[in-house]
Amino acid sequence: MSCIVIYCRPGFESDAAAEITHHATELNVAGYVKTKPNTGFVVFQCFNADDSATLIKQVDFAQLVFARQWFCGVLVEELPQTDRVSAIANALIDMPTGSDLRVETPDTNEGKELLKFCKKITVPLRNKLVAQRSLVKDGPSKLPSLHILFLDNATAYVGYSWNNNNSDFFMGIPRLRFPSAAPSRSTLKLDEAFIVFVPEAEKEKRLSPGMRAVDLGACPGGWTYQLVRRGMFVQAIDNGPMAQSLMDTGQVKHYTVDGFKFRPEKRNIDWLVCDMVEKPDKVTQLMIDWAVNDFVKELIFNLKLPMKKRFDSVYENLALIHSEMNKYGIEYALQAKHLYHDREEVTVHLRVIKVPQKLYS
Repeated sequence: MSCIVIYCRPGFESDAAAEITHHATELNVAGYVKTKPNTGFVVFQCFNADDSATLIKQVDFAQLVFARQWFCGVLVEELPQTDRVSAIANALIDMPTGSDLRVETPDTNEGKELLKFCKKITVPLRNKLVAQRSLVKDGPSKLPSLHILFLDNATAYVGYSWNNNNSDFFMGIPRLRFPSAAPSRSTLKLDEAFIVFVPEAEKEKRLSPGMRAVDLGACPGGWTYQLVRRGMFVQAIDNGPMAQSLMDTGQVKHYTVDGFKFRPEKRNIDWLVCDMVEKPDKVTQLMIDWAVNDFVKELIFNLKLPMKKRFDSVYENLALIHSEMNKYGIEYALQAKHLYHDREEVTVHLRVIKVPQKLYS
Protein backbone atom coordinates (compact mmCIF):
# COMPACT_ATOMS: atom_id res chain seq x y z
CA MET A 1 0.00 0.00 0.00
CA SER A 2 1.30 3.44 -0.79
CA CYS A 3 -1.57 5.93 -0.44
CA ILE A 4 -4.67 6.84 1.55
CA VAL A 5 -7.82 7.91 -0.28
CA ILE A 6 -10.17 10.22 1.65
CA TYR A 7 -13.71 11.13 0.61
CA CYS A 8 -14.88 14.65 1.48
CA ARG A 9 -17.47 17.23 0.51
CA PRO A 10 -16.58 18.80 -2.85
CA GLY A 11 -14.92 22.14 -2.19
CA PHE A 12 -13.31 20.99 1.06
CA GLU A 13 -10.39 19.08 -0.44
CA SER A 14 -7.81 21.49 1.00
CA ASP A 15 -9.24 21.03 4.50
CA ALA A 16 -9.22 17.23 4.24
CA ALA A 17 -5.69 17.43 2.89
CA ALA A 18 -4.51 19.65 5.74
CA GLU A 19 -6.12 17.30 8.25
CA ILE A 20 -4.53 14.06 7.04
CA THR A 21 -1.17 15.85 6.71
CA HIS A 22 -1.52 17.03 10.32
CA HIS A 23 -2.17 13.51 11.62
CA ALA A 24 0.55 11.96 9.46
CA THR A 25 3.06 14.49 10.81
CA GLU A 26 2.08 13.61 14.39
CA LEU A 27 2.94 9.97 13.63
CA ASN A 28 6.15 10.89 11.77
CA VAL A 29 4.76 9.56 8.49
CA ALA A 30 6.23 11.32 5.48
CA GLY A 31 4.21 11.91 2.34
CA TYR A 32 2.48 14.45 0.15
CA VAL A 33 -1.06 15.29 -0.90
CA LYS A 34 -2.52 14.93 -4.37
CA THR A 35 -5.84 16.67 -4.93
CA LYS A 36 -7.86 18.87 -7.24
CA PRO A 37 -10.61 21.34 -6.27
CA ASN A 38 -14.22 20.13 -6.26
CA THR A 39 -13.34 16.47 -6.93
CA GLY A 40 -14.72 15.19 -3.61
CA PHE A 41 -11.64 13.21 -2.63
CA VAL A 42 -8.02 13.60 -1.50
CA VAL A 43 -5.04 11.27 -1.89
CA PHE A 44 -2.20 11.21 0.64
CA GLN A 45 0.79 9.53 -0.99
CA CYS A 46 3.17 7.96 1.52
CA PHE A 47 6.90 7.79 0.76
CA ASN A 48 7.10 4.48 2.59
CA ALA A 49 4.82 1.89 0.99
CA ASP A 50 3.79 0.42 4.36
CA ASP A 51 2.88 3.71 6.06
CA SER A 52 -0.64 4.03 4.64
CA ALA A 53 -1.61 0.76 6.36
CA THR A 54 -0.13 2.15 9.59
CA LEU A 55 -2.09 5.40 9.34
CA ILE A 56 -5.52 3.80 8.88
CA LYS A 57 -4.89 1.74 12.01
CA GLN A 58 -3.34 4.35 14.29
CA VAL A 59 -5.35 7.46 13.36
CA ASP A 60 -8.85 7.40 14.87
CA PHE A 61 -11.27 7.90 11.97
CA ALA A 62 -13.91 9.24 14.36
CA GLN A 63 -11.58 12.14 15.15
CA LEU A 64 -11.22 13.16 11.50
CA VAL A 65 -13.47 16.16 10.90
CA PHE A 66 -13.49 16.53 7.12
CA ALA A 67 -13.24 12.87 6.06
CA ARG A 68 -16.46 11.04 5.11
CA GLN A 69 -14.66 7.78 4.40
CA TRP A 70 -11.11 6.55 3.85
CA PHE A 71 -9.08 3.54 2.78
CA CYS A 72 -5.52 2.67 1.91
CA GLY A 73 -4.84 1.36 -1.55
CA VAL A 74 -3.42 1.84 -5.03
CA LEU A 75 -4.46 3.54 -8.26
CA VAL A 76 -5.41 1.23 -11.12
CA GLU A 77 -5.50 2.90 -14.52
CA GLU A 78 -6.41 1.90 -18.07
CA LEU A 79 -8.82 -0.81 -16.98
CA PRO A 80 -9.57 -2.93 -20.07
CA GLN A 81 -13.16 -2.50 -21.23
CA THR A 82 -13.38 -6.22 -21.97
CA ASP A 83 -12.41 -7.35 -18.45
CA ARG A 84 -12.30 -4.64 -15.78
CA VAL A 85 -13.25 -7.21 -13.14
CA SER A 86 -10.05 -9.27 -13.50
CA ALA A 87 -7.84 -6.17 -13.47
CA ILE A 88 -9.39 -4.93 -10.23
CA ALA A 89 -9.29 -8.40 -8.67
CA ASN A 90 -5.58 -8.67 -9.50
CA ALA A 91 -4.93 -5.40 -7.68
CA LEU A 92 -6.56 -6.86 -4.56
CA ILE A 93 -4.69 -10.19 -4.49
CA ASP A 94 -2.00 -9.04 -2.06
CA MET A 95 -4.36 -7.04 0.17
CA PRO A 96 -6.09 -8.40 3.29
CA THR A 97 -9.15 -10.57 2.76
CA GLY A 98 -12.35 -8.57 3.17
CA SER A 99 -15.86 -9.22 4.49
CA ASP A 100 -17.59 -6.47 2.56
CA LEU A 101 -17.29 -4.86 -0.90
CA ARG A 102 -18.03 -1.19 -1.52
CA VAL A 103 -18.04 0.04 -5.11
CA GLU A 104 -18.34 3.82 -4.94
CA THR A 105 -17.68 7.15 -6.64
CA PRO A 106 -16.86 10.67 -5.43
CA ASP A 107 -19.91 12.72 -4.42
CA THR A 108 -19.84 14.92 -7.53
CA ASN A 109 -22.12 15.25 -10.54
CA GLU A 110 -19.58 13.33 -12.62
CA GLY A 111 -19.34 10.68 -9.93
CA LYS A 112 -23.09 10.25 -9.68
CA GLU A 113 -23.21 9.48 -13.41
CA LEU A 114 -21.03 6.43 -12.66
CA LEU A 115 -23.32 4.96 -10.00
CA LYS A 116 -25.29 2.89 -12.52
CA PHE A 117 -22.02 1.49 -13.85
CA CYS A 118 -20.86 0.75 -10.27
CA LYS A 119 -24.06 -1.16 -9.55
CA LYS A 120 -23.68 -3.18 -12.74
CA ILE A 121 -20.09 -4.24 -12.05
CA THR A 122 -20.56 -5.00 -8.33
CA VAL A 123 -22.08 -8.50 -8.65
CA PRO A 124 -19.52 -9.97 -11.10
CA LEU A 125 -16.71 -8.32 -9.15
CA ARG A 126 -17.97 -9.76 -5.87
CA ASN A 127 -18.20 -13.23 -7.41
CA LYS A 128 -14.66 -12.95 -8.75
CA LEU A 129 -13.26 -11.82 -5.40
CA VAL A 130 -15.02 -14.62 -3.54
CA ALA A 131 -13.64 -17.13 -6.04
CA GLN A 132 -10.06 -15.91 -5.55
CA ARG A 133 -10.58 -15.72 -1.77
CA SER A 134 -10.08 -11.96 -1.52
CA LEU A 135 -13.60 -11.67 -0.16
CA VAL A 136 -15.45 -13.85 2.35
CA LYS A 137 -19.17 -13.87 1.69
CA ASP A 138 -20.97 -12.88 4.89
CA GLY A 139 -17.60 -12.84 6.61
CA PRO A 140 -16.95 -11.60 10.17
CA SER A 141 -16.90 -7.84 10.74
CA LYS A 142 -13.35 -8.02 12.08
CA LEU A 143 -12.25 -8.45 8.47
CA PRO A 144 -11.81 -5.21 6.52
CA SER A 145 -14.05 -3.69 3.87
CA LEU A 146 -12.76 -3.68 0.31
CA HIS A 147 -13.17 -0.40 -1.56
CA ILE A 148 -13.30 0.41 -5.27
CA LEU A 149 -13.55 4.15 -5.94
CA PHE A 150 -14.22 4.70 -9.65
CA LEU A 151 -13.09 8.04 -11.07
CA ASP A 152 -14.27 6.98 -14.53
CA ASN A 153 -15.01 3.60 -16.11
CA ALA A 154 -11.30 2.99 -16.75
CA THR A 155 -9.72 4.41 -13.57
CA ALA A 156 -10.20 3.44 -9.93
CA TYR A 157 -8.53 3.48 -6.55
CA VAL A 158 -8.59 0.01 -5.04
CA GLY A 159 -7.96 -0.80 -1.38
CA TYR A 160 -9.35 -1.59 2.06
CA SER A 161 -10.35 -0.05 5.40
CA TRP A 162 -10.90 -1.57 8.83
CA ASN A 163 -14.52 -1.85 9.93
CA ASN A 164 -13.76 -0.65 13.46
CA ASN A 165 -12.15 2.51 12.04
CA ASN A 166 -14.19 3.70 9.06
CA SER A 167 -17.67 4.91 8.13
CA ASP A 168 -20.51 2.40 8.09
CA PHE A 169 -22.27 4.22 5.26
CA PHE A 170 -22.07 3.87 1.48
CA MET A 171 -19.81 6.68 0.25
CA GLY A 172 -19.65 7.78 3.89
CA ILE A 173 -23.10 9.37 3.61
CA PRO A 174 -26.13 8.55 5.83
CA ARG A 175 -29.20 8.58 3.61
CA LEU A 176 -32.01 10.51 5.31
CA ARG A 177 -35.45 11.59 4.17
CA PHE A 178 -36.73 15.05 5.00
CA PRO A 179 -39.75 14.65 7.31
CA SER A 180 -42.67 16.63 5.92
CA ALA A 181 -43.73 17.72 9.42
CA ALA A 182 -40.39 19.43 10.14
CA PRO A 183 -40.44 23.22 9.83
CA SER A 184 -37.06 23.50 8.05
CA ARG A 185 -34.49 21.36 6.24
CA SER A 186 -31.95 22.12 8.95
CA THR A 187 -33.64 19.30 10.88
CA LEU A 188 -31.58 16.81 8.86
CA LYS A 189 -28.36 18.16 10.36
CA LEU A 190 -29.35 17.22 13.90
CA ASP A 191 -30.85 13.91 12.76
CA GLU A 192 -27.54 13.01 11.10
CA ALA A 193 -25.58 14.23 14.12
CA PHE A 194 -27.46 11.84 16.41
CA ILE A 195 -26.71 8.99 13.98
CA VAL A 196 -23.00 9.82 13.81
CA PHE A 197 -22.31 10.74 17.43
CA VAL A 198 -24.54 8.40 19.43
CA PRO A 199 -23.86 4.67 18.94
CA GLU A 200 -26.93 2.61 18.09
CA ALA A 201 -26.52 0.49 21.22
CA GLU A 202 -26.66 3.61 23.43
CA LYS A 203 -29.52 5.50 21.75
CA GLU A 204 -32.22 4.11 24.03
CA LYS A 205 -30.35 5.35 27.10
CA ARG A 206 -29.03 8.67 25.80
CA LEU A 207 -31.92 9.77 23.55
CA SER A 208 -34.95 8.70 25.55
CA PRO A 209 -38.46 10.15 26.03
CA GLY A 210 -38.87 12.47 29.00
CA MET A 211 -35.40 14.01 28.73
CA ARG A 212 -34.94 17.76 29.06
CA ALA A 213 -33.37 19.72 26.23
CA VAL A 214 -32.49 23.30 25.30
CA ASP A 215 -32.34 24.56 21.72
CA LEU A 216 -30.43 27.83 21.36
CA GLY A 217 -31.38 29.73 18.23
CA ALA A 218 -34.34 27.43 17.76
CA CYS A 219 -36.54 29.37 15.31
CA PRO A 220 -38.45 28.07 13.37
CA GLY A 221 -37.82 24.69 15.03
CA GLY A 222 -35.90 22.38 12.70
CA TRP A 223 -33.67 21.10 15.51
CA THR A 224 -36.43 21.27 18.13
CA TYR A 225 -38.44 18.93 15.89
CA GLN A 226 -35.79 16.19 16.28
CA LEU A 227 -35.88 16.54 20.05
CA VAL A 228 -39.67 16.51 20.21
CA ARG A 229 -40.00 13.47 17.96
CA ARG A 230 -37.80 11.60 20.43
CA GLY A 231 -40.17 12.50 23.27
CA MET A 232 -38.07 15.22 24.90
CA PHE A 233 -39.28 18.38 26.61
CA VAL A 234 -37.63 21.41 25.03
CA GLN A 235 -36.86 24.96 26.04
CA ALA A 236 -36.68 26.75 22.68
CA ILE A 237 -34.61 29.93 22.87
CA ASP A 238 -35.03 32.46 20.06
CA ASN A 239 -36.46 35.93 19.50
CA GLY A 240 -38.18 34.69 16.34
CA PRO A 241 -41.40 32.65 16.07
CA MET A 242 -41.57 28.88 16.47
CA ALA A 243 -43.64 26.58 14.27
CA GLN A 244 -47.13 26.29 15.76
CA SER A 245 -47.13 22.53 15.15
CA LEU A 246 -44.30 22.19 17.67
CA MET A 247 -45.95 24.44 20.22
CA ASP A 248 -49.12 22.36 19.91
CA THR A 249 -47.29 19.23 21.12
CA GLY A 250 -47.13 20.57 24.67
CA GLN A 251 -43.45 19.58 24.80
CA VAL A 252 -42.01 22.99 23.91
CA LYS A 253 -41.67 26.17 25.94
CA HIS A 254 -40.60 29.16 23.87
CA TYR A 255 -38.44 31.87 25.46
CA THR A 256 -37.77 35.08 23.50
CA VAL A 257 -34.32 35.52 25.00
CA ASP A 258 -30.83 36.06 23.60
CA GLY A 259 -29.29 32.58 23.28
CA PHE A 260 -25.95 33.85 24.57
CA LYS A 261 -27.55 35.12 27.80
CA PHE A 262 -29.97 32.30 28.59
CA ARG A 263 -29.09 29.85 31.36
CA PRO A 264 -31.40 27.15 32.80
CA GLU A 265 -32.79 27.49 36.31
CA LYS A 266 -31.60 24.00 37.23
CA ARG A 267 -28.64 21.83 36.30
CA ASN A 268 -30.82 19.07 34.90
CA ILE A 269 -30.54 19.50 31.13
CA ASP A 270 -29.79 16.32 29.19
CA TRP A 271 -29.16 17.91 25.77
CA LEU A 272 -28.15 21.36 24.58
CA VAL A 273 -28.29 21.92 20.82
CA CYS A 274 -27.24 25.10 19.06
CA ASP A 275 -27.26 26.19 15.42
CA MET A 276 -26.87 29.94 15.89
CA VAL A 277 -25.22 31.97 13.15
CA GLU A 278 -22.28 33.49 14.98
CA LYS A 279 -18.47 33.47 14.94
CA PRO A 280 -17.15 30.00 15.84
CA ASP A 281 -14.99 31.19 18.74
CA LYS A 282 -17.98 32.94 20.35
CA VAL A 283 -20.12 29.80 20.10
CA THR A 284 -17.26 27.67 21.44
CA GLN A 285 -16.88 29.91 24.50
CA LEU A 286 -20.63 29.66 25.16
CA MET A 287 -20.54 25.86 24.96
CA ILE A 288 -17.55 25.72 27.29
CA ASP A 289 -19.47 27.87 29.82
CA TRP A 290 -22.43 25.46 29.77
CA ALA A 291 -20.13 22.44 30.16
CA VAL A 292 -17.86 23.84 32.88
CA ASN A 293 -20.85 24.94 34.96
CA ASP A 294 -22.43 21.47 34.61
CA PHE A 295 -25.68 22.77 33.13
CA VAL A 296 -25.91 19.94 30.60
CA LYS A 297 -24.78 16.37 29.96
CA GLU A 298 -24.41 16.44 26.16
CA LEU A 299 -24.05 19.22 23.61
CA ILE A 300 -24.35 19.30 19.83
CA PHE A 301 -23.52 22.60 18.16
CA ASN A 302 -22.44 24.00 14.82
CA LEU A 303 -19.38 26.10 14.17
CA LYS A 304 -19.92 28.35 11.15
CA LEU A 305 -16.68 28.31 9.17
CA PRO A 306 -14.80 31.33 7.85
CA MET A 307 -14.15 31.65 4.12
CA LYS A 308 -10.44 30.91 4.59
CA LYS A 309 -8.44 28.69 6.94
CA ARG A 310 -11.42 26.49 7.76
CA PHE A 311 -9.24 23.64 8.99
CA ASP A 312 -7.28 26.00 11.25
CA SER A 313 -10.47 27.51 12.67
CA VAL A 314 -12.00 24.13 13.52
CA TYR A 315 -8.86 22.69 15.11
CA GLU A 316 -8.19 25.86 17.11
CA ASN A 317 -11.69 25.73 18.60
CA LEU A 318 -11.46 22.01 19.34
CA ALA A 319 -8.07 22.59 20.98
CA LEU A 320 -9.63 25.31 23.16
CA ILE A 321 -12.37 22.93 24.31
CA HIS A 322 -9.80 20.24 25.14
CA SER A 323 -7.71 22.80 27.03
CA GLU A 324 -10.61 24.15 29.11
CA MET A 325 -12.01 20.71 29.95
CA ASN A 326 -8.59 19.51 31.09
CA LYS A 327 -7.95 22.76 32.98
CA TYR A 328 -11.00 22.16 35.18
CA GLY A 329 -10.51 18.42 35.53
CA ILE A 330 -13.68 17.57 33.62
CA GLU A 331 -14.16 14.07 32.24
CA TYR A 332 -15.51 14.39 28.70
CA ALA A 333 -15.63 13.06 25.15
CA LEU A 334 -15.32 15.34 22.10
CA GLN A 335 -15.94 14.68 18.42
CA ALA A 336 -16.55 16.89 15.39
CA LYS A 337 -17.65 16.11 11.85
CA HIS A 338 -18.35 17.93 8.63
CA LEU A 339 -21.64 16.16 8.11
CA TYR A 340 -23.25 15.46 4.74
CA HIS A 341 -26.08 17.89 5.58
CA ASP A 342 -23.65 20.58 6.74
CA ARG A 343 -22.45 23.20 4.32
CA GLU A 344 -20.08 25.94 5.52
CA GLU A 345 -20.10 24.59 9.06
CA VAL A 346 -18.87 21.74 11.22
CA THR A 347 -20.98 19.94 13.83
CA VAL A 348 -19.42 19.28 17.24
CA HIS A 349 -20.51 16.85 19.96
CA LEU A 350 -19.31 17.32 23.53
CA ARG A 351 -20.31 14.77 26.16
CA VAL A 352 -19.76 15.90 29.74
CA ILE A 353 -19.15 12.80 31.84
CA LYS A 354 -18.17 14.30 35.19
CA VAL A 355 -17.66 17.84 36.50
CA PRO A 356 -15.97 18.41 39.86
CA GLN A 357 -18.72 19.83 42.07
CA LYS A 358 -16.38 22.53 43.41
CA LEU A 359 -16.63 24.32 40.05
CA TYR A 360 -20.21 25.42 40.64
CA SER A 361 -21.11 24.82 44.31
